[in-house]
Amino acid sequence: MPRIAVIPGDGIGLEVIREAVRVLEVVEARFAPGCELVHWDLGADRYLRDGITITDEEFASLADEHDAILLGALGDPRVPGNQHARDILLGLRFKLDLYVNYRPAVLFDPELSPLRDPGDIRLDVFRENTEGVYVNLGGTFKAGTRSEIAIQEDLNTWAGVERICRAAFEHAVARGRSRVTLVDKANAMPAAGKLWRRVFGEVAGEFPSIETDAMYVDAMAMDLVRRPSRYEVIVTGNLFGDILSDLAAELVGGLGTAASANLHPGRHALFEPVHGSAPDIAGQGLANPMGAIASVVLMLEYLGHDDAARAVDDALHAAVDSGVRTADMGGSANTEEVGTWIAARLSDASA
Repeated sequence: MPRIAVIPGDGIGLEVIREAVRVLEVVEARFAPGCELVHWDLGADRYLRDGITITDEEFASLADEHDAILLGALGDPRVPGNQHARDILLGLRFKLDLYVNYRPAVLFDPELSPLRDPGDIRLDVFRENTEGVYVNLGGTFKAGTRSEIAIQEDLNTWAGVERICRAAFEHAVARGRSRVTLVDKANAMPAAGKLWRRVFGEVAGEFPSIETDAMYVDAMAMDLVRRPSRYEVIVTGNLFGDILSDLAAELVGGLGTAASANLHPGRHALFEPVHGSAPDIAGQGLANPMGAIASVVLMLEYLGHDDAARAVDDALHAAVDSGVRTADMGGSANTEEVGTWIAARLSDASA
């Protein structure tokens, strides 16, 4: 029986995870995957109440006693510096070695794209999730003066690059995709660029049926706006992946629809919408739950419940097609109305 840790977190995370859980309850009733939902109190409220972000024992439980984590969002202006969010989210990412950040971007409806003629966008971004500039190597000298020096190191290892490239190629084969594109800035960052290009080429040699190409990140940003349907699977480093996956999400309907999977395949998995806690709209019913529900789709796929995943995905598309959308997608429905409609559609096996 899969055990799923449910962490709503902060802000709109509580609202969108409520709707994701509503959908999961229908999945259980219709498909009986036997998932056990374990609700966790991790977030700003707990930190402000008890002064605790997350304990070593809680890390161990999430790692050893759960098959997946469903996270809403973390971040609260009441916590200076969002210490709790760094400890929990980055702690899970690094302590569980979730080296794959997988962000699919699928265009639900051409009218949702800001592009005049978007074409058929089905883009999967594989972002290396545990290296790069986000490891926080570096520091400052003469801080607070006009002579201040700030250094931020970009860390890349052969092992880290090899495993994210391999994950991208294996995904392409499994999903019937024909092209994997490496994105870097090898002209301006030659040390990191040479490593990425060499390892990418070595891994690509094991997958002769997959076409490959390489793009500088600035050229890729431009080309994603110009002809996004050309690309299928992108593999890149931590910083560039962070930026490009948000750009891709905006091309297909905005961050409200965007799902993500943070994976150490076969060991640990965390699924979350990527819109953040958005405290300015929390509690107003404005949050779009589709990103959270799409994250449920990724989680069900990961757990091997493909039929349930397809049914939830079909219900999501049906909601968009029927105009059941929140304001960010041009609709008038609130958070609960969208979640309720999708759950009702999913419960109708004949739909």
